[in-house]
Formats: sequence, C-alpha cells, structure tokens
Amino acid sequence: MNPNKRLQYSQDVHTVRAATPTSGTERNIDLQYADSKVIGNGSFGVVYRANLVHSNEDIAIKKVLQDKRFKNRELQIMRKLDHRNVVKLKYFFYSAGDKKDEVYLNLILEYVPETVYRVARHYAKQRQIIPILYNKVYMYQLFRALGYIHSIGICHRDIKPQNLLLNAQTSVLKLCDFGSAKMLVPGEPNVAYICSRFYYRAPELIFGATDYTTKIDVWSAGTVLAELLLGQPFFPGDSGVDQLVEIIKVLGTPSRDEIEQMNPNYTEFRFPMIRAHPWSRVFRARTPADAIDLVSKLLKYTPDARLSPFEALAHEFFDELRLPNCKLPSSNPMPPLFDFSDAELAIDPQLHDKLYPKYASQQQVCSTPSLATGSMENFSGGSNHQSKSDSEGKGETSEHQERELDNRKKSTSTPGGGIEVVNTATSTSVINTSSAANTSDYVASAPLQG
Repeated sequence: MNPNKRLQYSQDVHTVRAATPTSGTERNIDLQYADSKVIGNGSFGVVYRANLVHSNEDIAIKKVLQDKRFKNRELQIMRKLDHRNVVKLKYFFYSAGDKKDEVYLNLILEYVPETVYRVARHYAKQRQIIPILYNKVYMYQLFRALGYIHSIGICHRDIKPQNLLLNAQTSVLKLCDFGSAKMLVPGEPNVAYICSRFYYRAPELIFGATDYTTKIDVWSAGTVLAELLLGQPFFPGDSGVDQLVEIIKVLGTPSRDEIEQMNPNYTEFRFPMIRAHPWSRVFRARTPADAIDLVSKLLKYTPDARLSPFEALAHEFFDELRLPNCKLPSSNPMPPLFDFSDAELAIDPQLHDKLYPKYASQQQVCSTPSLATGSMENFSGGSNHQSKSDSEGKGETSEHQERELDNRKKSTSTPGGGIEVVNTATSTSVINTSSAANTSDYVASAPLQG
C-alpha cells in the first residue's frame, strides 16, 4: 500500500483474508480496512463503520460470535440475497477472539448512513410527522424487499424502523439485520421469541404460535406504517400482556375463529369483550383515507387475511408514486421503484397492471409541499404531531371498558410475564412472553432451529 495513503487514516490499517459471498464461486482475497469505529452493539455482537482501503468505500462490519459446531444462519441467508432494497453482503471473514477457541464471524456490508427510526425520531422531537410522500416512498421499498425475501421462503422476523436503513439524500431504503431471519418450512416448528421489540410483534407470536408464516413480517410492516403516520409507536407494549392489550384496544377482542387461526392450541383467553375501534378515529383527521385503509388490511388477526407484500404494493396508497413526473419534494428524482425483476413479476402476475405506472394515460403530476432533503438534519415540514389518544376520541370503546381491560391486564399477568390462556382441550396454560430472552440468543445457540 502507498505509504502516503496510510497517513490519511486515523487508525492502523487492518489486513484480513476475506471471502466473497457468492455461493459456488467463493474466492478468497486480501482486504484492508481502516478507521473502524463502533456504531452499534447488542447481545448479537458489535457493528463497526470502516473504510475499505482499495476502493475508499465506507462499509459496515457486523461481528458476531460463531459457534463452530453450526453454520451461521445469517451468513447462509445473506449469501442468497440480491435486491436493491436489501443491504448487500460484500465479503465475510473469521477472526479469533480473546478466549481460547473463540471465533468471530465478520460480515462486511454496504454502509448506509441513516435509519427510518432516526428520521422519525428527528421529526417527533419537533412535534411533527414525516410528510406522507416520504412515508409512501419508504414503505413501498420495504414491501418490495419483503416481497422478494418471502418469494424465496425467507422470513425476516424482526421488522422495525431501526432495521430500515435509509439514504436521506436519495430516499433509497434497504432492509438490514437478518440475524433473526429464517427459511420457513411448512410443518417445521419455529421459536415464538422473535421480533426483538414487542411493538412490532404479530399477535400469533404473542399467543405462542410456532407454525407461523411470513405474514408476521406483514403485520410488523403494518405497525411501522401506522407509526410513521402517527409519529409514535402504534402498539407500545413492554410485555406480551401489554402488547395484546394495546392491540385489542384498536382491533377489538379476537373471535374464537381468529384465535384458532393464530394458534389452534388456544381458543379462549380471559379478557373482556371489546369492540373494534373505528380506524378513522385512530389517526389524525388529515390522515389520507387510503393510508388508513392500507393499515387496516395489514393489521388483521387472521394471518391469511393480511395483504401479501405485492398486494400492498398494488394498493391505491402508492398510486401517487405511479404518477408521471412524481419527484421527491426537493425535486430530486425518485429512487428506483418499478425496476422489477422477472422473478419479482412472477410472484403475482395478476398484479402487473396495478404495479406499473401508466404514464401514457395519466396526466396528473404528483405534488407535495416543498421539503429540503439530504442529511437527516435537513428534514423539515412535517405535520403537527397528534397521538391516537388526542381529542378525536376513543371510538366505540368506552372508558369503562378500557379501565376494565387495563385492570384485567394487571390481574392476568403471571410471575413469568405470561398471559393466562384457557386451552379448551386441556387445562389453563400460560404463553410465556417474558422479554428477558433476546432474539439473537436463540438464533445463535440453535443449530439452525427456531
């Protein structure tokens, strides 16, 4: 390496023997990176930001402890993925730990500077919400990513704003963190302790279902959309009990059939009957009707009743993006939205006409208030924040019912944090919803199980 180039780095340059991720054509190369800086950590490991010396490219390095007895599921899945809305795995390598026989897997990923979580939080601090056009652009790309991974049998299992990487200048979104992801096989049991945050966890997981489908990701995406529209988490439960109570306050008490669809082992639970809250009164008065309609079709108790990702893409909420000359508020061009691959188009051929813009027949121009883009600090112009508990009321759920529900929430809590559930086939059981165990703990310790 050129000695002068070394001087531009504030830290020593590291040389590693890395492998390319492409299955079947894997090759090893020497890589040098510098200026590594911790940007995230947790029970899964540590994430660094660094710079590749040979290309002067910023990268993210995710370092996780590797159990040498098993293959790493995240690596196996990421080697299969190739989509513009999924973070790209560039290389991977192994490194020794401080302890004897300790080995770490290092995933070298493309670096994307922001997240939807940070952008939303920026607006919330100013008592604003993200402008609706940005919500459409972000959610459209999320559903494209979900449609792609679901089509090859992969369930992400941890959809949340923190895992939606964002380039604030181009508005390109990329789904990241496949540490909880799994190839779902019908009839093969899975762990219910996934989705690291209760806010986004599908109700069938709260009921302890182990034979769930990729529709759990659709539910999570629906809660993300609702959060972006409201400016705050939609179902802010800190435990399984809290979470279920928050869901019931909006969707009402699930019917016997809905409970059976979520988990056939449980058919009754001890909560009062609450009527569904009118969707039109959950959101701000200025929330577009098509946005509310999309949320209502994503957040269904019955998993099969939820829209598929591609059905969501075809929803009228995204029609504005299909208008001619639609641009970002800064007048920058839109990120690529309609460059579907043949594999994507084969997922649901009946939706082709609804997915593509009809520029020849449409004369409207997408319009939205002028808004500066670029770095997150330049985002501005959102609407005033208003929560779903504001003056628009509580719909048909009476205050007495809500007090009863909150009291029941306390009385049905078990010492282990579970929900008391009546199994009609046997005796009373408990769904363990304690948040003590982290998702990554299960994924890391299992031989590609869960």
